Amino acid sequence: MKVLVAVKRVIDYNVKPRVKMDGTGVDLANVKMSMNPFDEIAVEEAIRLKEKGGATEVVVVSIGPAKAQETLRTALAMGADRAILVTSETDVEPLAVAKILAKIAEEEQPQLVLVGKQAIDDDSSQVGQMLGALTGYPQGTFASKVDVAGDSVNVTREVDGGLETVALRLPAIVTTDLRLNEPRYASLPNIMKAKSKPLATKSPADYGVDIAPRLETLKVAEPSKRSAGVKVGSVDELVAKLKSIGAVA
Repeated sequence: MKVLVAVKRVIDYNVKPRVKMDGTGVDLANVKMSMNPFDEIAVEEAIRLKEKGGATEVVVVSIGPAKAQETLRTALAMGADRAILVTSETDVEPLAVAKILAKIAEEEQPQLVLVGKQAIDDDSSQVGQMLGALTGYPQGTFASKVDVAGDSVNVTREVDGGLETVALRLPAIVTTDLRLNEPRYASLPNIMKAKSKPLATKSPADYGVDIAPRLETLKVAEPSKRSAGVKVGSVDELVAKLKSIGAVA
């Protein structure tokens, strides 16, 4: 079974983003970048499937700038077999990403596609669902457990009432949530080995996908600072205070 995993290069989750002075976007100059945490979980799950004998090959793909090679090399060092980088120096919107992944899936014919449930930079949470619509593959979103059995996969997902398990016939798409696993650290020998693993470089034009943006960002601003709280002496005083600011009728 071949597993295709999509990964994205984002600002490291430990770094606080800074907005550009002109409000046109987030400042990425001299900022540490890393693999999107949800995508890292997807890579880990694919590698675990391979270690269990459920997968024969793990292919990772990223759509982004040339520097995304570093992100792909990290995935290769974790245990993926080969990588595909679709280069674009401009931001690619979720629909265009899904279209490119659909073309790659058509070319690679994976039995399972793993995608992080969302990227921590735009929080769109759209690519997996759009990819399912474009390919016609069944999908299981926000997976906290994945079990492959024969020609199907059981995906356990957290819902408001507890846990829900869905059975999907392969090929299928699964978006990964935080509780699915804990990604491993790449060892130094594996980091060195990753340098010799195959990494193909493509462009959106190779897949016939137009990545021209359909959305326009008008302004990016820091969230307003929260004002200090006010202590009250009783419930009646609290209700009166809330009424005075129009919080309750």
